[in-house]
Amino acid sequence: MGKGEISIHKKKGKMSKRQKRLTKWGIIFAIPWLLGFLCFQLYPICVAVYHSLCEYNIFKTEIFIGFENYRNLFNDPLFWKSVGNTLYVTAVGLPLSLVVALLLAMLLSRDVKGISVFRTIYYLPTIVPVVASAALFLWVLNSQYGIVNSFLAVFGIRGPSWLTSAKWTKFSLILMDTWRCGGMMVIFLSAIKAVPHEFYEAAKIDGAGPVKSFFGITLPQISPTIQFNFIIGLISYFQYFTQAYVFTGVMEFNNSTSMSGPKNSLLFYSIYLYKNAFINLKMGYACAMAIILFIVVAFVSFLAIRISNSKVSYDVE
Repeated sequence: MGKGEISIHKKKGKMSKRQKRLTKWGIIFAIPWLLGFLCFQLYPICVAVYHSLCEYNIFKTEIFIGFENYRNLFNDPLFWKSVGNTLYVTAVGLPLSLVVALLLAMLLSRDVKGISVFRTIYYLPTIVPVVASAALFLWVLNSQYGIVNSFLAVFGIRGPSWLTSAKWTKFSLILMDTWRCGGMMVIFLSAIKAVPHEFYEAAKIDGAGPVKSFFGITLPQISPTIQFNFIIGLISYFQYFTQAYVFTGVMEFNNSTSMSGPKNSLLFYSIYLYKNAFINLKMGYACAMAIILFIVVAFVSFLAIRISNSKVSYDVE
C-alpha cells in the first residue's frame, strides 16, 4: 500500500468540520433527554433496587434486610393470587382484543359509502378516558338495572352478577377492554390499507376466495403490526391497574370490598403493589414487587419477540 493510499484512509477516518458540528449539536439536543432519563428513570430504578433490600417506609430510616422481602413475597398467598389474576386477564383479554380489533379493521378497510363515519364510531370508545369508561361499565353491568342484564331479560335470560360474583368480575373488565380496542383497530387498519392491492388481484385470478386471501396475503403482510400490538398489549396487561382501581374503589365506597373485589378476584399485581406501597406503607416490599415486575415484563417481552420473529415477515415482494 502506497503513501497516497494511507493518507486517503486517514482522511476517511477523520471527521469533517461539518460532521463535528452536527455531532456537537446532536449531543447538545440530546442532553435534556439524557438528564430526564438519568433523573426520572435510571435513578428511581436504582433506588427501588436498593429499597427492595430494606425494610422501609416514608416515615422511618430504611433498615437493610437483604433478600427478606423477596422471600416473604414468594410465601405470600395474596402475591400469588395477584399474579394469577393478572395472568388470567392477560391470557384471555389480550387475544380477545387482538381478534376483535383485527376483525373490525378488516370490515372498516372496505371502500364503501360512509365508511369514515363507521370508523369514527368504532374509534370513539378509545378516546373516552379509562376512568370514565370504567364508571360507565359499572352502570352498564349492574346486575339490577344495567343495560346488559335488562337486554338479556327480554329473552328470558337471567344475567349474571357481573360486579359482585368472583366468576364474572374479571370478565367484566375484559368486556370493557374489548370495547376499547379502537387503538389496536386503527393500527391494524393502517397496515391492511398498506398491503398492495395487486396481491389480492393476483390471488383472485388464481381462484383464491376471501378466506384464503386473508390467511395467505393479509396475515403475512401485517405480521409486523400483529407483533407490535401483541407486545404493547402484553406490557399494558401486565401493568393492569386503572380499570380495576375504579371498580374496586366504588365497591370499597359501598363497603363490599377493599380494593380487591369479591374473594380477591380483582386483586391484580399492580393493585397489590399499590396497596403495599401507599396503604400498608411497606415501601421495601412494594419495591421488591416492582423489581420482579420489571424483570418479568422485560423477559416475557424479549421472549415474545424472539418467538414471533420466526413468524414475522417484512418482505412485501
